[in-house]
Amino acid sequence: MKFRACCGPAPAASPIAASAGALAIAVATSAPQRTRRAAAGTQGDAGDDDTRYAVLTVGHSTRPIEAFVDLLRGHDVTRLIDVRTVPRSRHNPQFATDALAASMQSAGIGYAHVAGLGGFRRPLADSPNAGWRNLSFRGYADYMQTPAFRAELDHLIELAAHARLALMCAEAVPWRCHRSLIADALLARGVASAEIASATRLQRHRLTRFARIDGDRVTYPADAAAAIEPTSGA
Repeated sequence: MKFRACCGPAPAASPIAASAGALAIAVATSAPQRTRRAAAGTQGDAGDDDTRYAVLTVGHSTRPIEAFVDLLRGHDVTRLIDVRTVPRSRHNPQFATDALAASMQSAGIGYAHVAGLGGFRRPLADSPNAGWRNLSFRGYADYMQTPAFRAELDHLIELAAHARLALMCAEAVPWRCHRSLIADALLARGVASAEIASATRLQRHRLTRFARIDGDRVTYPADAAAAIEPTSGA
């Protein structure tokens, strides 16, 4: 499968980047219980209330910061987890790390930049994820097999038990962003997630069609992708 992704070759590590340590601190400072929204509030794509989703995902796109805060508040988000590798934006400076952290603090929402869940991963020569034609997604899928990623995911799931999380990247739509692969990895662990579509609506994440789950690991083999590719000819 071939999509344009939000990922590319990895840059040098940012001095402000955090990894599992940021999530560990967030766990320690989170309230014991998440806020739960009643079914009369926000709705999932099947009409279910959003309390069924342990983790939410969102792309900041070009939104004004006030609109973005309203989006998070609409779903009772208490922690924003920034999974951008490069947490700054020349065209949208309101989403640069320092500015975003200050805005979240003013809104009463916790913030952590977790570079260990960021994109910009190079694919392996013998990648088991050749179902992705896009090398950025293939590289991220390869990274998902590593102990480093699994440790980050463990911390994320631990935090989700104590806070209402939203994973944030830049792309407006999830299928063009590596956060959709993180959502696949969560689903393999039995953790449901949904994309914030608006302040009142969620879009449930569904496993990538050519993904294969073995235990709690996800791969995207070439034969699985080929099996769902449209055929040419009469």
